[in-house]
Amino acid sequence: MGDLPNDLKYTKEHEWVREEGDGTVTIGISDHAQEQLGDLVFVELPEVGDSVEQGRECGVVESVKAASDIYAPVTGEVVGINEVLADSPETANQDPFGDGWLLRIKLADAGQLDGLMTADAYAELIAAEAH
Repeated sequence: MGDLPNDLKYTKEHEWVREEGDGTVTIGISDHAQEQLGDLVFVELPEVGDSVEQGRECGVVESVKAASDIYAPVTGEVVGINEVLADSPETANQDPFGDGWLLRIKLADAGQLDGLMTADAYAELIAAEAH
């Protein structure tokens, strides 16, 4: 597994969150998640303008092996979705921390970011799950 970007926050559902500095965050699935899922064949995302609530389902990623829910790591309004994934869901496999991002959310409560995991804590979670 590659190194985890240190500037991101992580969730126990294997999503990453990047603060953009303008009250929004970008969200994607981790390298570990895409590895577990295998080749993605379909990504279902919310619509721009939708409200999402922390801890609730906000989309689905489907692979050749399984379908997995995406959970909103924060509460807020969807302000962008990665249109590339509609035609090329495998982008989330190839570049999960970059071009394979899923959606952008305008934060309702920036304090929620404090409850997310650091890269080190997330690495420990993955290691624990492997045993």
